[in-house]
Amino acid sequence: MSDLSPTERFSDRVADYVRYRPDYPPALLDWLRREHGIGPDWRVADIGAGTGISSRLFLDAGHEVVAVEPNAAMREAAATWLGANPRFSVVDGRAEATTLSDASVDLVCAAQAFHWFDQQAVKPEWRRILRQRPDGTPGRVAVYWNSRRLAGTPFLEGYERLLLDYGLDYSSVSERYGDDDHMRRWFGDGLRGMARFPHSQRLDFEALRGRLLSSSYTPRAGHPRHAPMLQALEHLFEATAMEGQVDFDYDTRIFVGVPD
Repeated sequence: MSDLSPTERFSDRVADYVRYRPDYPPALLDWLRREHGIGPDWRVADIGAGTGISSRLFLDAGHEVVAVEPNAAMREAAATWLGANPRFSVVDGRAEATTLSDASVDLVCAAQAFHWFDQQAVKPEWRRILRQRPDGTPGRVAVYWNSRRLAGTPFLEGYERLLLDYGLDYSSVSERYGDDDHMRRWFGDGLRGMARFPHSQRLDFEALRGRLLSSSYTPRAGHPRHAPMLQALEHLFEATAMEGQVDFDYDTRIFVGVPD
């Protein structure tokens, strides 16, 4: 089991994270626009922004984005990737203590990192930084992440077995992700909507290897499970790939409101 803190777990995996982690489907942003009126003039705080994958989604749609990230290596990667955009900034802050000013953003978003936060401590902090829109519309919190499908194809089922066999603390990490009922309770009466969208990556073996090694629970080079894990991955790929690629399928889940 890893003894790294949540803010340190990905420091030695940044390169793989940047190259191989999935983005989020355009349907997610379309839904925020259509169902919740979240337009390009909404200022976004991307909490636990990591390397900027979620920030990029909002930047491309015209938003001003401030990325809040405590991990120095990930902040540097986000600044390198997105820093040329004048609508992007990045700060050293935590989900529970963002360093942002009172009533300074219209949308607080938290993506894949949400399950590492102190989910009670973030509530007053996020309410503090949210502001009411000029038309009286309250700010919003959007929490979303990609849930890897665990079954449905031989590849997906084999990949799950591989993680159970070789992951260091895979089971405890996977249990941190909340189900729909957990998120309903977290938002309470402040929940205003939830949705689910299919998403997928098509990966050759190099990309699949990088995707595996980007996960915080997989053993790094030098660990006794590392080489056997990669050998098992190669066998899985050879057995399930079609035309040199596998489908890495997700369900992207999103919840919107203001937690009470």
